[in-house]
Amino acid sequence: MDAGASQLHEKLKSDLAAAKVDFLMASYVDMHGVPKAKIVPLAHLEDMLAGSEMFTGAALDGVPQNVNDDEVATYPDAATCTVLPWRRNVAWFASDLWLKDAPFEACSRSILKRQMDDAASLGFTFNLGIEAEFYVMREDESGKKTPITTRKLHKPAYDAASALDNLDWLGEMVNAMNEIGWDVYSFDQEDGTGQFELDFAFDNAVTTSDRFVFLRMMAQQIAARHGSFATFMPKPFAEMTGSGAHFNMSFADRKTGQNLFKSDNDPRNCGLSTLGYQFIAGVIRHLPAICAVVAPTVNSYKRLVKQGSMSGFTWAPIFACYGNNNRTNALRIPMAGGRVELRAADSSCNPYLAAAMILAAGLEGVREGLDPGEPNRMNMYEASPAELDRLGIGELPRSLGEAVEAFEADPLSSRVMGSLMAKSWADYKKDEWLSYTAHVSDWEVSRYLKFY
Repeated sequence: MDAGASQLHEKLKSDLAAAKVDFLMASYVDMHGVPKAKIVPLAHLEDMLAGSEMFTGAALDGVPQNVNDDEVATYPDAATCTVLPWRRNVAWFASDLWLKDAPFEACSRSILKRQMDDAASLGFTFNLGIEAEFYVMREDESGKKTPITTRKLHKPAYDAASALDNLDWLGEMVNAMNEIGWDVYSFDQEDGTGQFELDFAFDNAVTTSDRFVFLRMMAQQIAARHGSFATFMPKPFAEMTGSGAHFNMSFADRKTGQNLFKSDNDPRNCGLSTLGYQFIAGVIRHLPAICAVVAPTVNSYKRLVKQGSMSGFTWAPIFACYGNNNRTNALRIPMAGGRVELRAADSSCNPYLAAAMILAAGLEGVREGLDPGEPNRMNMYEASPAELDRLGIGELPRSLGEAVEAFEADPLSSRVMGSLMAKSWADYKKDEWLSYTAHVSDWEVSRYLKFY
């Protein structure tokens, strides 16, 4: 370690001691985006930052190692040091995984950083905002799980009374997010009873992904303090809206910070630059494979339907297409322009891997100068098969099984993740799908047990 780094570490240690921090978390994620960590006393900060904490990859999902392989080590990013607002004697660090003396190829965070370096070589910073949606629920002594909101709401979306009913835990959550500098600008009762959305400022994709992982952990911890739990399952109720994690994306000039997706003279009247349209075209080209990562569970595809048990449309995308401020497209350009929103992503995704796949696809569109055609302004749910065929618009995968097939067939997957992680991801998800298809559900028993 050079003298400058040593001084910075000493200052960090002094600042944490002054804040009465006792323990440090060297945290990374498994393939699901679930944080894993070892906890280190403050006295061992320097050792932790130098990679002292070792992990057996074979004990985890998506850290593809055999039991005889050397352990991976966390190298914490000191710039991410965050004192936990709900447990102030603990500080959390986002970390990269290393194997021996080099970054571990299959580390989710490093996979995204490789794509960020690729964007940087073209002069771009990839900025990302994620809209966090989730349900908060209670579980009674019998194990029955119900939404935290007890009001009978005909149309829950934006319900003022429900938001106020939940302001104790919601307020604690939002204050915690603002305390650590996330700049929450809006939050509300969402479209499902007991479903909430928290919106905070965008940043570069690595920072936003770090924050989304932290947010899921923080929501669980704060909800538990109020006798509840947060669920990021995409579709916990057949009759209610699913939880998305819409990705709002743009490129900025690395030198000036200027938004390169913004245009004041867009002939398509969406406020998007040619660069932005090229990005969209690249994403659409690879969207079936991307779906396996942004919508990574069996349950995800019960959200991505046109119309389910509920009345009306689901608001979730089902076609690989884009439009203006039109929420029936998988990709939309919000009213103000200057960014692109991917609506297929849900709250169960690993944000690092999701962002890496999207970014790589978008950069391909830029390099090849692709054009996505005119934006779709019609209600895509009402488009006829003939109309879709005329427009050259295909469907998104209808199941995790279809999505994984697309993932394996697309060279982008191994190019982004590396062969080791791409194979591990596909193998795990195929097993997940096969396990689901072999399961005999209550629906099947109810329908068929006495049918014949």
